[in-house]
Amino acid sequence: MRSAAALVVVGAVCLGACDSGGEAAPVAGISVRDDDGMHGAVLAEPYRLPDVTLTASDETAYSLARDTDAKLTLVFFGYTHCPDICQLVMADIASAMARLDESTRARVGMLFITSDPARDDPATLRRYLDRFDPGFEGLTGPLARIVGVGDAVGVAIEKGERLTSGGYAVAHGTQIVGVDARGRAPIVWTQGTSAAQLAEDITRLVDDPGRLA
Repeated sequence: MRSAAALVVVGAVCLGACDSGGEAAPVAGISVRDDDGMHGAVLAEPYRLPDVTLTASDETAYSLARDTDAKLTLVFFGYTHCPDICQLVMADIASAMARLDESTRARVGMLFITSDPARDDPATLRRYLDRFDPGFEGLTGPLARIVGVGDAVGVAIEKGERLTSGGYAVAHGTQIVGVDARGRAPIVWTQGTSAAQLAEDITRLVDDPGRLA
């Protein structure tokens, strides 16, 4: 059942608006390896983080190419005003991290890249991420630069509809992207992957990074 789900869902990675009525729209052109025993989808052709500098939650420059150097880094695009999907995914990531043993956790990073930099300054990101895990890092910067990073790892970003509250939604891919210390992104986890499944995969990848070679 997991294999069939991976082929269906990752064969059409979703662009989901973070509002209660958002519908997922398929994005074609992604193929996966499905003989790997992973809950996430291992890509036949890995993505690669671009050599781009953004701003971290402590207002320092963060180079995706040089500073993303953990054994495994989870990357998720979202925004702090998101009323539902982002919070659910971030809670799952935090729960997965809490399930790891201390040695494994020390080798795993987490980047939350805002898809709404107009409202998400470094201080706002820091307050938001501290609710989930103070060890998580947030990145902001020019929207065009962030969209380019998203494109490089298969995550589409676009401004969505206006809300009755007066704000606006931001449509963005809801997958979690796994990046190794070389800047390769060979695995994605789709929305709905449980914290337990994510923790299993993280442990396997940290213990045996050659699994995705």
